[in-house]
Amino acid sequence: MTTPFGDPSDEIVTGLLGEQEIAFVSRHGAGHRFSPTEVPYRANLHALKQLGVTRVISVSAVGSMKEEIAPGHMVLPAQYIDRTVARPRTFFDDGIVAHVAFADPVCPQLNEHMKGACFAAGATAHAGGTYLCIDGMTALPEAKLAREAELCYATLALATDYDCWYAGHESVTVAQVIETMRRNVTMAREVIRNAALGLSRLRDGACNCAHALDSAVMTAPQQISKAARERLALLLGDRFR
Repeated sequence: MTTPFGDPSDEIVTGLLGEQEIAFVSRHGAGHRFSPTEVPYRANLHALKQLGVTRVISVSAVGSMKEEIAPGHMVLPAQYIDRTVARPRTFFDDGIVAHVAFADPVCPQLNEHMKGACFAAGATAHAGGTYLCIDGMTALPEAKLAREAELCYATLALATDYDCWYAGHESVTVAQVIETMRRNVTMAREVIRNAALGLSRLRDGACNCAHALDSAVMTAPQQISKAARERLALLLGDRFR
């Protein structure tokens, strides 16, 4: 696939899990080719939108900043803080400006659904909390772009270590992180499986994610260039026609 924002990071795998249609894109590409700053976030989200995806579940490895969130636990963040410095943060530039509401960045219905999926898998999961995204991590600007694309979005964060703040914990090594990730991935697969199989129970229209752009575009219609309209045709839909 290709998009007005370039190619996605890899081929998008589509298929069925039970009767649920699903799509998967590897952020870092096959063989982990892209660093977190190099991931083509806009292309990935736009490509999923092109395929008709309406809900996005992201999976991220994180370092825990709280003692009660032990390595191996999972977190369903409710907020994000962006401390990255070199990533395109919006679809809306170069001739068009939009400001989507981002006070509550996670889809409430999808996030609640993920809690049930974690419980069914037997995972130790913490609901709420804040994902502090620095260069080297991936949830931002992805979450904001998902809101601009009017996609429901939630993150399943996998705690791999205590980072470097916890004096009572041994120093973090790459080997320890990889081993924790290996265990986490097995559980994460089961969580995602449970979540996907239960998506049919979610109600369309129960959240406002699909209407994020209804009053977000600030640019006067007559000032929106033809190029911008064409570039953003999928996201704008019938608006301004």
